[in-house]
Amino acid sequence: MEWIHPVIWPSGYLVILLRDNMTEPKKNNIIAIASGKGGVGKTWLAVTLAHLFARSGRQALLFDGDIGLANVDVQLGLTPQRDLSSMLSGRHSLKEAVTHYAEGNFDIIAGRSGSASLAALPVGKLNAMVEGLAEMQKNYDAVILDLGAGIESHVQYLASLASRCVVVVTDEPTSLTDAYAFIKIASMHKPAPEMAVVVNMAATQKEGEATYQALNRACTNFLNLSPPLLGIIRRDNKVKDAIRSQKSLLIKAPHSTAATDAAALSIKLMQR
Repeated sequence: MEWIHPVIWPSGYLVILLRDNMTEPKKNNIIAIASGKGGVGKTWLAVTLAHLFARSGRQALLFDGDIGLANVDVQLGLTPQRDLSSMLSGRHSLKEAVTHYAEGNFDIIAGRSGSASLAALPVGKLNAMVEGLAEMQKNYDAVILDLGAGIESHVQYLASLASRCVVVVTDEPTSLTDAYAFIKIASMHKPAPEMAVVVNMAATQKEGEATYQALNRACTNFLNLSPPLLGIIRRDNKVKDAIRSQKSLLIKAPHSTAATDAAALSIKLMQR
């Protein structure tokens, strides 16, 4: 039998609550950032969200889940001595592959561009990575998982590890169709992650809402589900400037339109 915190009832009596043979639900604080196609700003959003979580006082880990085309470290101007590929090769543990991004005060597990993708990994190594991630998430308030673009099985496998999955989309027709395909397959997982949509690079708030509605209609009509709109990030040249300078947008242009929009949707994520 386990002691729980004391409670003062309105009558003034001190009551000690007890519970018998109960355990806390498994902690799952992984948030996957996904997209049906590349070039929609998925990695930039993952970086920015990790920085926003850290600024709010939360311990955040950014995990680059696309080791073949990894670019989290590139966007932040980092040259990690250890990365995900060194863990997969057996040289280091996943914990030892962590790099601290001092300017943003959050941790990163970088991938390695040009190395074999997750699709080519033996099952044993993939399982070892997942087990390491499950153990490490206990040390963080949030683990932001930057998935590879697309609907391949290894991308979907990593998405299934998350409690929440944020699908990034733009107004391009191919982005909408590929985002729909991703949501369709991800929704088949049991249990499926809680999905939400972020419209990125919208010309205006109104156009961003129209983009979301187009995707939501397809999901409602053909999948019988309606992933909520988490937020709209308006097009902002400061984002490109930050990526070119290999800095987080919150350092390069903290009061920019895109930074403000990203902050608004991060608050929604933190409140859930």
